[in-house]
Amino acid sequence: MENEVLVSVEGVSKKFCKDLRTSLRYGMRDIGNELIGRPRTTQLRDKEFWAVQDVGFELKRGECLGLIGKNGAGKTTLLRMLNGLIKPDHGQIEMRGRVGALIALGAGFNPILTGRENIFINGSVLGLSHSEINARLDEIIDFSELAEFIDMPVQSYSSGMSVRLGFAVATALEPDVLILDEVLAVGDAAFRHKCYRRINGIMKNCAVILVSHSMSQIGAVASSVGMMRKGRMEYFPNINDGIAAYNNDNADYQGISESERVFNTYPPVNAAKLSLVEDTITYGGTLQVELETELDAPIDNALISFTVTNANEQSVMNWHSTRSGHRIVLPTGRSVLRFQIDPLLLHDGRYRWNLWVGEVGSIEAKVYIMRGGEFTVKSNHKPVTDIPYLPDATKFTITPLTPYSERTERG
Repeated sequence: MENEVLVSVEGVSKKFCKDLRTSLRYGMRDIGNELIGRPRTTQLRDKEFWAVQDVGFELKRGECLGLIGKNGAGKTTLLRMLNGLIKPDHGQIEMRGRVGALIALGAGFNPILTGRENIFINGSVLGLSHSEINARLDEIIDFSELAEFIDMPVQSYSSGMSVRLGFAVATALEPDVLILDEVLAVGDAAFRHKCYRRINGIMKNCAVILVSHSMSQIGAVASSVGMMRKGRMEYFPNINDGIAAYNNDNADYQGISESERVFNTYPPVNAAKLSLVEDTITYGGTLQVELETELDAPIDNALISFTVTNANEQSVMNWHSTRSGHRIVLPTGRSVLRFQIDPLLLHDGRYRWNLWVGEVGSIEAKVYIMRGGEFTVKSNHKPVTDIPYLPDATKFTITPLTPYSERTERG
């Protein structure tokens, strides 16, 4: 039923205690208070903290909430409450229909039972009969690609195998609400792509809550975003606003745009600033990259690699400076390197890019600069293939800036 609210969360809070002995004492006291009908305290006691505080949202059939935030922000605690694994201290949670969840590796599986036996147990927990589970058994096994291992104990499975089986079970048993934590990051790229196709296929019939640190995945699947910060959630009906908030929270440098933030540099690189001239590009347009560096010593034969992946973590573009025919020398001091890829033959969507600078011909692999970011392509063209293409840089220049000697004399 369209527009049916399947998940309703009102003022939900959960607190934990930092000390085990104190936590046990508080727990016994809380149980006693519940038995006599006395409400729990709304105040923090000694050594307690709010893991989740005053969270509220609604999710309808056909909607997907992308739950994002730094590690320790309260995402997994919220998911555990939604799945009924722990009780909130305050507030109300209402989940309508069957709930399929993949929150932790191996969650819901008995490790000494086989994969096949665990499929039937999980189906029974969701209220399905033996015949209903049996009717879906082949589909589950085929999707998980574990036919050869399905009659082995789950404790012998690798983490990737456990994720395959867990996702196949959670999505094949027709849940009304599907909860997925970051566990999909464990699978290989091909299986992740398969999983996101499955999510897009079933989302019209259920509500999905997806936790991910990949903003390209959130952008491809989510219809809204919940940003967790220190236990509180900020709701963004526009996913681009939520992604921008996440990128700002994870900035290495304040006051610098997302496209200019450098993640890692190594000697002889003193400092570097990388930017895309435009963050939104049309199909067939020009991708322009500028890399400003400050070096204590030259890199005589630099190798530059620029790669792009799509929302499903598939590589869609690879560019390496060795194909340009240029010998790249990054000089001592400050300089700016500019190159452009024209035409940019990527289709409509949000993309993740990575750039690294190394050195050609070194005995050991040397990487001096590593960087990642995102950009958007606007296009009306339909994708023909997912095979990555190898573009050429049509322009390539290096311009010296303030001489190194002048910089040291002024310092």
